[in-house]
Amino acid sequence: MYQFNYQKAGSQDDAVSAAGSAEDPKFLAGGMTLIPTLKQRLAQPSDLIDLSGIDGLAGVEDNGDSITIGAMTRHVDVANNDTVKSKIPALAHLASHIGDPQVRNRGTIGGSLANNDPAADYPAAVLGLNATVITNKREIAADDFFDGMFTTALEEDELITAVKFPVPDKAGYTKFPNPASRYALVGVMVAQTGGETRVAVTGAGQDGVFRASDIESALSGNWSADAAKGVKMSDADLNSDIHASAEYRAHLISVMASRAVEAAG
Repeated sequence: MYQFNYQKAGSQDDAVSAAGSAEDPKFLAGGMTLIPTLKQRLAQPSDLIDLSGIDGLAGVEDNGDSITIGAMTRHVDVANNDTVKSKIPALAHLASHIGDPQVRNRGTIGGSLANNDPAADYPAAVLGLNATVITNKREIAADDFFDGMFTTALEEDELITAVKFPVPDKAGYTKFPNPASRYALVGVMVAQTGGETRVAVTGAGQDGVFRASDIESALSGNWSADAAKGVKMSDADLNSDIHASAEYRAHLISVMASRAVEAAG
């Protein structure tokens, strides 16, 4: 570890003000990615601004045709929340399979989205369910939020405060996890909402989460596991590493999509 300034914000304004006056600040939510990168010196911010003391950033609100989840809501609380389980069970299922119990009891939805790890689960949920990311400045549509690997539309002094998810007619999420980290080698969220079909893929793309338009088209005409599995995905622009080749990931996308459709019903 190295020397940095630690500040615990008491409000959103305090956090934004502290970030604005620091040379190279980082917001600290659950710290599940940030703390390891600090230890490895892959990140060396001048200031850490802890968000855990800010009231009103955690919890689930039922809005009828949508639910709003506070940015500091932990994965375990999303997974176990009765409103989430009732209205968007696919989202509760996704949250219950993030990492291990230690990660689920510390990690937050806002921190995961701001980090935008290319193999994280929540980006697939936000993009697949067409959610809206709410910040201290504005509301950002899912299609406009993700901007490449570890990159988002967030400005330097912009803080995620909540995520608003429309309640889908049906949705399902399935992933093929790395057995050690539980990160998705490939994870797929499928959803139908108001006549629109969306399919979001995490873990496979070189630029992070993306929509699988070919599978969306197939499912729009025939919502079935066979229709999803029948789509042959291109391996262009897919990750290839020690865990899985691009060709294998392309195959997994169709397989995981078909299983997600089965889970959605």
